Amino acid sequence: MFKRLKEDIEVVFDQDPAARTYFEVILTYSGLHAIWAHRIAHFFYKKKMFFIARVISQLSRFFTGIEIHPGAKIGRRFFIDHGMGVVIGETCEIGDNVTVYQGVTLGGTGKEKGKRHPTIKDNALIASGAKVLGSITIGENAKIGAGSVVLKDVPPNSTVVGIPGRVVVQDGVKIKKDLKHNKLPDPVADLLNSMQQEIEALRSELEQLRKEGARTYEHSDI
Repeated sequence: MFKRLKEDIEVVFDQDPAARTYFEVILTYSGLHAIWAHRIAHFFYKKKMFFIARVISQLSRFFTGIEIHPGAKIGRRFFIDHGMGVVIGETCEIGDNVTVYQGVTLGGTGKEKGKRHPTIKDNALIASGAKVLGSITIGENAKIGAGSVVLKDVPPNSTVVGIPGRVVVQDGVKIKKDLKHNKLPDPVADLLNSMQQEIEALRSELEQLRKEGARTYEHSDI
């Protein structure tokens, strides 16, 4: 147990450059508090003591601003950065070394029964305000851009942005967890830039044809 607690603290130092001391992390990091409370709630949930589990979950939500259903399965070294507004559903499954930022929702799409929340594989990163909805799978080493809404499976080693989320990077190699929220790829802007280049090329060709037509007219008039 103490080894796991130490591991939870050390991942904060790995992921957050603002972390200074163990004392500060233990007392002030709400994401860490939410994870520890979830472990206790999940223990009671597995024992089918659902009421106690939900009480612990709601108390944690009240104090941390992070709502994790006690039924969610969370792996090791899970890091919640800032955390306010994070929601994790009952049938959500999260692997190891996963990072999520504030405002992230791992939720369902309606009132369906059974597995209705996402599965997040190892080493995934989900940026601020992203919504991952439904019984879908986010592959290993995947990155979900800030504000994205993801409704379909995401392949491993991919970067997804937009509403709805679109895969914009997939190169088959492991992606470092260094997603820069202010430098996300923009597939719409890329398409517009491509169209602008084609328009400029067509304008250039049209202007050339006009010049050639004018010269032909002048020679024929002579």
